[in-house]
Amino acid sequence: MARRHIADEPTSKLAVWAWRVGVFSLAAALLAIVIVRAGLLEFRPGLATFGGALAFAVLAMLLALAAFVVIWKDGLGGMGQALAAMALSFALLAYPAYFVVKAYQLPWIYDITTDPIDPPRYEALAKVRPRDANPVAYAGLYAAEQQRAAYPDVESLEQNASPEAAYNAALAVINKRRWRVVDARAPQAGRRDGHIEAVARTAIMGFRDDVVVRVRPDGDGSRIDVRSSSRHGTFDFGTNAARIRSLLDDVDEEIGDQRAERPAESAPPKKTTPKKSAQPRTNR
Repeated sequence: MARRHIADEPTSKLAVWAWRVGVFSLAAALLAIVIVRAGLLEFRPGLATFGGALAFAVLAMLLALAAFVVIWKDGLGGMGQALAAMALSFALLAYPAYFVVKAYQLPWIYDITTDPIDPPRYEALAKVRPRDANPVAYAGLYAAEQQRAAYPDVESLEQNASPEAAYNAALAVINKRRWRVVDARAPQAGRRDGHIEAVARTAIMGFRDDVVVRVRPDGDGSRIDVRSSSRHGTFDFGTNAARIRSLLDDVDEEIGDQRAERPAESAPPKKTTPKKSAQPRTNR
């Protein structure tokens, strides 16, 4: 008895190539992230590599759309590959697209501080920044006006804790976040402010941003000012403002926790007067 051979359904080449390009874009994006976070690439080549991966993701999405048309028109196979390529491309492009939308809503500034009049200064970090990095000097009144309009809630943290306690709380929070501390000087009464300089990393690509914290006496308490700025690029997508808010919230909470951990001062023992012993009764 002769065997029957069932012909396989032809698959759309566009769907196959959409899947291949999508997988390549994902691999390139992950490789760029790993290389940048490991310090093998700096900002510009790392960003260019990641941008190339996103360009391939756009190409994969276009190929998948073309594959949908061909599959619908000619009845070819490959719908699963086209859908997978579309999902992969969308996953890679969704997060950058979100930041592009934010770019139309936020000012083009990269240096945020709680004190635009007298911003904390980079001292140790100014010596280790690469030559192609942004200037360490604050941009001035124009940037301050843009910041005030976009981030009106970014302001100094005033506490009734001592400058030493506020400094210790800020340093503890920075260490918990595993930022690289470059310089840390505790405040000295009447001589200097508390000063902390550290390097933070962005969430995905791991680009380096610089942070400086200043702690000053303020009446019976202290005032904490923070400055956070991107080393490269003229737009930070709101990252520095969000970092300052989060840092000050955690410092405020840390100061409260330190107060709660202090043992309460024991009250002085009450003086008790010895009771007079009762005289034994005598039976008369």
